[in-house]
Amino acid sequence: MIYLDNAATTLRKPPQVEQAVLDAMRTAGNPGRGAHEPTLHASRLVYAARCAMAKLLHAPDPSCIAFAANATEALNIALGGLFAPGDHIITTVCEHNSVLRPLYRLREQGLQFSFAGVDERGRLQYDDWDKLVQPNTKALVVTGASNVTGNGTDLAKAAGFAHRHGLLLIVDAAQTAGSQAIDVQALGIDVLCFTGHKALLGPQGTGGLYVRPGLSIQPLVVGGSGVHSFDEQHPAQMPTALEAGTLNVPGLAGLCAGVEWILAQGVETLCAKETALAALFYKNIRDLPNVKIYGDPEMALHAPIISLNIGDEDSARIADILWEDYSICVRAGAHCAPLMHKALGTVEQGVVRFSFSHFNTEAEVLQTAAAVQELAQEI
Repeated sequence: MIYLDNAATTLRKPPQVEQAVLDAMRTAGNPGRGAHEPTLHASRLVYAARCAMAKLLHAPDPSCIAFAANATEALNIALGGLFAPGDHIITTVCEHNSVLRPLYRLREQGLQFSFAGVDERGRLQYDDWDKLVQPNTKALVVTGASNVTGNGTDLAKAAGFAHRHGLLLIVDAAQTAGSQAIDVQALGIDVLCFTGHKALLGPQGTGGLYVRPGLSIQPLVVGGSGVHSFDEQHPAQMPTALEAGTLNVPGLAGLCAGVEWILAQGVETLCAKETALAALFYKNIRDLPNVKIYGDPEMALHAPIISLNIGDEDSARIADILWEDYSICVRAGAHCAPLMHKALGTVEQGVVRFSFSHFNTEAEVLQTAAAVQELAQEI
């Protein structure tokens, strides 16, 4: 089997991740809910995960990291807890439904938003952003990279725009945390949402958000916290403010192991390998007749994603053939990013997405390129 669906979830994890989950299942109690060794051990595991994520993102303090089930929950927390009716937000057509659907729901409560567009290759048009600013604009919400095309967002440009207009900068880093170097302090990012099960190499059901010190977010969920039990209001201090109920300690232990492995290898080193694998695949398919590639894989800022279609064939059928005849795992369809498909003209056909991890090999890439070539000749 050749697994090239890493943008959905990384299947191959370092062995330390599995071992950390198993160890926590056997030894960890409930963090912050007692003073005996199992609960203290659980608290240490959670704190270690905070420290690892803070180091990876260059956050000023581990308390800036609050954990959630995934990037979707983190984005719901951020978007639902920062804005009021009448506020205006700028976002982009590149966004995933984990941004779009919370915004659509908030629109029913009076939130306003505008979409920044892209060109024919799905590249953001930064020069047009100033036209979208209104007197009540409060934030810019951007993805780190499109999960459809792989086109990256220039976060330095995004930060410059946000700071120039006094806006909060919120980043959906589902496709970039762990696979690209991110310095939240240097960029001036206010909130960055991440998921554990993709490039961070952690288990599913893990994720969270970085929150700039001094920025207060109303919690999405309130309840048990292990502290201030007689207060009617949920504790306001980070990270407890955004973490009601018992955390996924085994999952966070695995996430910590994944992030520590990434830090030991070096984000830049892993990014270079993934970029090289995607470039090798692109080089071997870009000139094939009957193959259309979406996005701009030659951009300097690009996730290890190549999306394509073969003729007019439905993307789902191509994905099925790749699996059934070649044992290649890819993703087809709309990828939960409807506005990007409208911009690319692929609403009906969808796209076939090949997404690479540093665990893939050049031999797998070349074998996959050969499969695409065969299909391009047959269809």
